[in-house]
Amino acid sequence: MTKNFPELGLRKEDCVEGSWIDFVLCWANFDNTTGDNYIEVDAYRPEIGVKCMLEGGWLVISVALKICDALTGDELHSLDHKHIVRACSFSEDTHLLLTGGFEKILRIFDLNCPDAPPREVEKSSPGSVRTVAWLHSDQTILSSCSDSGGVSKDGRYITTADGSSVKFWDANHFGLVKSYDMPCTVESASLEPKFGNKFIAGGEDMWIRLFDFNTGEEIAIYKGHHGPVHSIRFSQGGESYVSDSEDGTVRI
Repeated sequence: MTKNFPELGLRKEDCVEGSWIDFVLCWANFDNTTGDNYIEVDAYRPEIGVKCMLEGGWLVISVALKICDALTGDELHSLDHKHIVRACSFSEDTHLLLTGGFEKILRIFDLNCPDAPPREVEKSSPGSVRTVAWLHSDQTILSSCSDSGGVSKDGRYITTADGSSVKFWDANHFGLVKSYDMPCTVESASLEPKFGNKFIAGGEDMWIRLFDFNTGEEIAIYKGHHGPVHSIRFSQGGESYVSDSEDGTVRI
């Protein structure tokens, strides 16, 4: 196993060794040689799960929110929360950051004035917030207590993983567009962003399944996790995906 991976057809010389943050940046097509800022984690706890996004030069991995210099690691600002943050989303112009988590409160931070108190949305959520997103040119906020796949890249669909089904909703009128039964209880799903013709889902059976968006037909099964899959997302270009599991691993 130190020389080749027969099941993947890989040899040792095909692989590159590096830090986990370098591979997260590479996966998201982000140039980490610039002086742009990012928000980083203090620690990773597998029972919480990891979500990451890259927009406008910011990297967010939602556990502890700190704004740091990407080259030196020096902390520039800290976005105060009283409990674990499980979800975050940038506005279209990347000036605002929406966060949610165990506190059941949605907060909106102005990244032009990161030291200013955030605006809080009253009666935000009946439970712990696991998904947040901006809609309709930042005029509408979407939040969910489940790990939904958020809003599609073209702004047409909202993806939700609801027990034993994956559903797609019209993002403008909020009507149900498609619903597919899953072979197990699923915790997360994500629609392929480039063509929107397939989606992935993962959950309690530890497998990740690829489906046809138009028919719901199962296309492929990916194995590797040794615990339930808590969160899964396609990359921005749709050529790969990232998943995290109760087994304490994040896989790309």
